[in-house]
Amino acid sequence: MFKQFLSAMLLFAAALTASAQDTRLYETRIYYTEPGRLEALLTRFRDHTTKIFESHGMTNVGYWVPLHEENKLIYVLSYPDRAARDASWKAFGSDPVWKKAQSESEASGKIVSKVESIFMKATDFSPKIKSSESKKERVFELRTYTTTAGKLPDLLTRFREHTVKLFKKHGMTNVAYWTVDGKDDTLIYILAHPSEEAGKKAFEDFRADPVWVKARDESEKNGKLTTKVESVYMKATDFSTIK
Repeated sequence: MFKQFLSAMLLFAAALTASAQDTRLYETRIYYTEPGRLEALLTRFRDHTTKIFESHGMTNVGYWVPLHEENKLIYVLSYPDRAARDASWKAFGSDPVWKKAQSESEASGKIVSKVESIFMKATDFSPKIKSSESKKERVFELRTYTTTAGKLPDLLTRFREHTVKLFKKHGMTNVAYWTVDGKDDTLIYILAHPSEEAGKKAFEDFRADPVWVKARDESEKNGKLTTKVESVYMKATDFSTIK
């Protein structure tokens, strides 16, 4: 009887875990604007685009501009799945409200010169991604890790069991963690810091933490896990759902 009860509880726990897993499709979109046209793009998003996205079933996750790059907007949307994403964008593109807003905003010239898109899935250790606003000003850091061939599962294990907890220990806020849909070598995540200087100091302390050094060394006994790490410090726009 006890074994049956235990089995039932384990199945129940597994079902809860599965239901809690974030299965939505996320998309990072990076817009490069024509010189001097970033403000026009931000105005269009603030006044029109984000609302039209919502009307077509897209979820606005966050909008940021890099601290050290001009003419660039980085934002994240989410959808139930890829089919819903494609249907939403098709409807958005033909929406007369969007066409009018686009035409009026480009009366003085083209705004966007290039668009990049990355499709992503939330990791099982990512915090629940939701709207948030800090009472204090903060900056965000977008970090992209490229792994050695076949090492992404090992990197995810290290983050799940050690890294995210150590980030929190050193004052970093875990915002979201994603893998790239269709790729087996990339982890993308966002942290929040009180400032860029605080973020860099937190990483210095993190790298010197003996708990991290031990976790890193044990995880890399069979070889280094990453080949490249990229970091972009950003500030949230005034219309971002995450600030």
